[in-house]
Order: sequence, then structure tokens, then C-alpha cells
Amino acid sequence: MNEDMTNQLVATAERLASAAETLDRVLAKLDSQQEALNAKVDRIVAAVETRTELSDEPAAAGRSQLEQRIAELEKANTELKAQAARMTRKTLSPLATQILSKAGADAADKMDPAVVDRTLQTLSVEQRIAVKAEMARAGMIE
Repeated sequence: MNEDMTNQLVATAERLASAAETLDRVLAKLDSQQEALNAKVDRIVAAVETRTELSDEPAAAGRSQLEQRIAELEKANTELKAQAARMTRKTLSPLATQILSKAGADAADKMDPAVVDRTLQTLSVEQRIAVKAEMARAGMIE
């Protein structure tokens, strides 16, 4: 080989070494950027998981509190319905019972409106209204 060719090979080898060093630096820079991105992704994932865990706990606690409150309200509603059923008047006043017994009507069953009108015919309008109102409350007429 001649000297000119040797010089060209040396120059080419130096350029290749320089390119290899540049590639090494670029790869090192890319590696550091990749590590930084991985660290950011890990922090984001940890934050999302933490928020998910925190948001699940109150939701579960809130759900159980709501279910407990619903059960309490349903129990109170049932008690109030039972109390309202006990509070309704199922009997007639003595005046109404006396008038019906004089007419021979049985106060225990539902009565025909025509029979009630005939029975109460001897009373004044106000007394008829009062007796009919009591009978309606007792469920004897509609």
C-alpha cells in the first residue's frame, strides 16, 4: 500500500471514531431522556392509583351510609304507617250508633246509601252531615 492510501485510511478511521463518539453521546443523551420520561410516567401512575384508592374509599363509605340511612327511613315509614292505621277511627260516636240502632241498621257492615238516607231522615241537615261524616271516617259508607 502506498502512503497516500494509508493516510486516507487513517483519516477515514479517525472520522469513524469521531462518529462513534458522537453516536455514543447521542445514545447517552437518549438514555437519560428515556429515564426521565420513565420517572415521570411512574409518578403519574402512582398519582392516579392513589387518587383511585382515595376516591373508592369515600364512595364505599358513602354508599354504606346511604344504605343505612335508607333502611332507617324505611323503618320509620313503616312505623308511621302503622301508627296512622291505629289512629284512624274505626267506631262511631254514641249518637250515631244510637240513631242507627233505633232504625234497626247494623253498624258493623257497609251500608247502602239509600238505607242511610231513610234512617237519618228524621234528623236535621247538620246532624245528618255529622253522622254521615263519622260513618265515612269509620269506613261504613263512601
